[in-house]
Amino acid sequence: MKDQIGKSLTLEQLQVHVQDLGHWELNEDLSRQLGEFKKMPALYRLALNELENKIETLSTEWKMRDGYSPIEHIKRRIKEPKSILQKLERKGHAFSFENIERHIHDIAGMRIVCAFVKDIYRLADHFNAREDIRVLEIKDYIAHPKPNGYQSLHVIVAVPLILLEGTRWVKAEIQLRTLAMDFWASMEHILYYKFDQQLPPHVAEELKSAARAADELDKKMLRLRREILELSESAEQAKEN
Repeated sequence: MKDQIGKSLTLEQLQVHVQDLGHWELNEDLSRQLGEFKKMPALYRLALNELENKIETLSTEWKMRDGYSPIEHIKRRIKEPKSILQKLERKGHAFSFENIERHIHDIAGMRIVCAFVKDIYRLADHFNAREDIRVLEIKDYIAHPKPNGYQSLHVIVAVPLILLEGTRWVKAEIQLRTLAMDFWASMEHILYYKFDQQLPPHVAEELKSAARAADELDKKMLRLRREILELSESAEQAKEN
């Protein structure tokens, strides 16, 4: 006879058995919840596809109109089921597909790397003006860096998916960074992994210093760009005269 699952499932049970539901006899509600959980990666992958298509179209339009796109490159990922369950547990919520949708905003993640800080805010403003993207929350770690020096603009959005059941708005987290911010964050991640999340104090302080240097580099490159554009405009005016 199959094992029984009540309405309360432990994190360990979910992690072990969500991939093999045939071993369990489920009540109707829990069966529905686990079924939705299994379909979740595909749903959020579709949302990322939709979002990436919008951003690539925007990038192409900017290139055609201005001869320049502020978007350098895009990376994307789907959060692993185990990480979703662990985050739900840390937040103190019971397992349900509704709780996951309501409280976990970064199942679909996208990182957009721009050349300059002003391009980040330009892109965020554009998202806010669109009707086919809902901006739900913004966390500005550029104006207010994290204590370790981390800088990025985090934007929680919802994008519409046209499904058989109707239109469904699916959340995604977009992290907007400059090239310098992205390099710093990648190196910080590597160092934390090597030290098993416990950095020696002097290394942590050096990382903060490196973050300040990355910020200064961003500002210097923006000043250089502004100067080059001004020189180019002056040269064009001289030709016309």
